[in-house]
Amino acid sequence: MTNPVVTPAGTEQSGADTPILEVTNLRKYFPVRSSGLVRRTIGQVQAVDGVSFQVRRGSALGLVGESGCGKSTTGRLITRLYDPTSGSMKFDGREIGNLSNKQMLPLRSEIQMIFQDPYSSLNPRHTVGTIVGTPLRVHKMVPEKKVLARVQELLEVVGLNPEHYNRYPNEFSGGQRQRIGIARALALQPKLLVADEPVSALDVSIQAQVVNLLQDVQKEFQIAFLFIAHDLAIVRHFCPEIAVMYLGKIVEIADRDTLYNRPHHPYTQALLSAAPDVKQAAIGGRRERIRLEGDVPSPINPPSGCRFRTRCWRAEEICARQEPPLLQIGRTHKVACHFAGELGQESSTPITLSALGVDREGTPVAGATPSTEDLDKAGFSDSWTDLTTHAVASDEINREHPAEDTGSTGATSTSVTDQPS
Repeated sequence: MTNPVVTPAGTEQSGADTPILEVTNLRKYFPVRSSGLVRRTIGQVQAVDGVSFQVRRGSALGLVGESGCGKSTTGRLITRLYDPTSGSMKFDGREIGNLSNKQMLPLRSEIQMIFQDPYSSLNPRHTVGTIVGTPLRVHKMVPEKKVLARVQELLEVVGLNPEHYNRYPNEFSGGQRQRIGIARALALQPKLLVADEPVSALDVSIQAQVVNLLQDVQKEFQIAFLFIAHDLAIVRHFCPEIAVMYLGKIVEIADRDTLYNRPHHPYTQALLSAAPDVKQAAIGGRRERIRLEGDVPSPINPPSGCRFRTRCWRAEEICARQEPPLLQIGRTHKVACHFAGELGQESSTPITLSALGVDREGTPVAGATPSTEDLDKAGFSDSWTDLTTHAVASDEINREHPAEDTGSTGATSTSVTDQPS
């Protein structure tokens, strides 16, 4: 086998934990226009509404949620296939949300995307050599006479026969086509790959092969991933950090072990209860299935306050009057719920009162100062809200160990309560 084509990026250990991508309060609204001769805007589809997260160098963030929640739109915003309505997207320290297509061209080689459908993402009129070689020619990565050799090397990296460069996409299976798409994405030596449900259209037997290929590529070339998927088992296997989306918003984000073992948002709990768990089935104690009632609200006219309240069994008056902020409740754990807590151990008092400056019914308290601006920031801070005491907690434990997140255990709490005066 020939030497790898893509060179490792970010070899310095000091930059391992720095974010390659930082998204803050990102929004994308699509206009709804009336019919007739004069087409007026009569509404907005709030596909993505205030999303904030980070992707660390060489790491992977999983983005999960049901269809229509805004996962794919978020991925297309990051690759600038869509222009954001508002918000900030910083890639490698540079703001890319307001760049023109011409200004984005040098960065296209560093941000690549693997599309969901391996059949429609490849041009049927072009050979594999043309599909994989076109990015090399456009960005002038290699001299023209060396393009073919580089294409063959890339095909070998993704597990295909280098001699198939002159074949057309219709001559390959679904899994092989997805490998071609991966080879095209790797051609420009990217720092960030947005994988939009890369295995959902493949047979189960092929899914494991493609996921293992992506893992090998990530480890060898230190590429960061935004991994969008429906399959919770695949996301758990691939991503050390996971964000859950519902109706255009992130409702919970945490490290892998915390999210799967101790989910605190009711939607996350319902989502995980619907996924079969082989380990739990073997040892017993399988989660009881949570069946949500009602339909998903329209993103054109979402509910007031918490968007999940129309289907939530914990909803109270404050949920309809105040939107819960994405509040940090652990070292590497954030949740957007007034009554966050593990199933059966929910907080009886809203944990967001001091952050919002309201009383239990959601009415603003005179003299209270809301602190929601700081909650829009991406990433995790060194302090959080303790769910037991509703006080601000912090500690000095190294955040290099996100799996040890145990809420307020070992933390020091201040005397600031969560009840506004």
